[in-house]
Amino acid sequence: MSAIQNRYEFVLLFDVKDGNPNGDPDAGNLPRVDAETGMGLVTDVCLKRKVRNYVHMIKDAKKPYDIFIKEKAVLNKLIDEAHEQEAVIKIKEKGDKTEEARKWMCSNYYDIRTFGAVMSTGKNAGQVRGPVQFTFGRSIDPVVSSEHSITRMAVATEAEAEKQGGDNRTMGRKFTIPYGLYRSHGFVSAPFGEQTGFSDEDLSLLWDALKNMFDHDRSAARGQMATRKLVVFKHKDKMGNAPAHDLFELVKVSRSNESSKPAREFSDYVVTVNNGKCPQGVEIIEKV
Repeated sequence: MSAIQNRYEFVLLFDVKDGNPNGDPDAGNLPRVDAETGMGLVTDVCLKRKVRNYVHMIKDAKKPYDIFIKEKAVLNKLIDEAHEQEAVIKIKEKGDKTEEARKWMCSNYYDIRTFGAVMSTGKNAGQVRGPVQFTFGRSIDPVVSSEHSITRMAVATEAEAEKQGGDNRTMGRKFTIPYGLYRSHGFVSAPFGEQTGFSDEDLSLLWDALKNMFDHDRSAARGQMATRKLVVFKHKDKMGNAPAHDLFELVKVSRSNESSKPAREFSDYVVTVNNGKCPQGVEIIEKV
């Protein structure tokens, strides 16, 4: 598979209803919020995790679409596997051996080809800077975190049962956002794609993941989440034909009415894409 020959940027809009899209473990798992503006935040790491999980599921963890960063993975063992390949073993120079191991890892792990990885531990397969990067997701409007008391009609140990005098209910807390529409920007670099072997097939799989990843990431904590809009900017040249920030400004999100009531549905917003001002050499593709 040949590497991509075009630069891309994209705008991803996704929402959450009655859920916690990305809890902060340093804040009791509260939804992440910009302390100064009240805008909700979802980290780039969170979004990459969902892409990884989707690809892992849809490709059944088979090479060349295996996932390097996955639950319970022992990374040094995976790096050692690269050094066990015949093409790597026969190389004598340490630097050349590391480079060949890096190429093998890129060829077999989708997330390394896509997002890059640090593989300098263990037997060392170097470092990879991936062609695909995300910004944090940021909500269009400020969000409010709601706290809910919840109960479990059971306890974990007999000691807890005796202490509660036969009342087996265990109290807990749950945090949700009533509604939030989030916007994240993404970048796909053709030169970095050439270094990792990121192909058009890999890119197509990325678009599928961004459209469908929330449908396969359901949990009680996350409520109802969905991708609402994916707008892709395809450049004619690999180095690009327009600045990314100018392209992002072509996508506007505004409230659909003049009501002062807080948004509670995607229909409370209007998304417009200004195709008429698209720079020469750039094509706008609306995936969703």
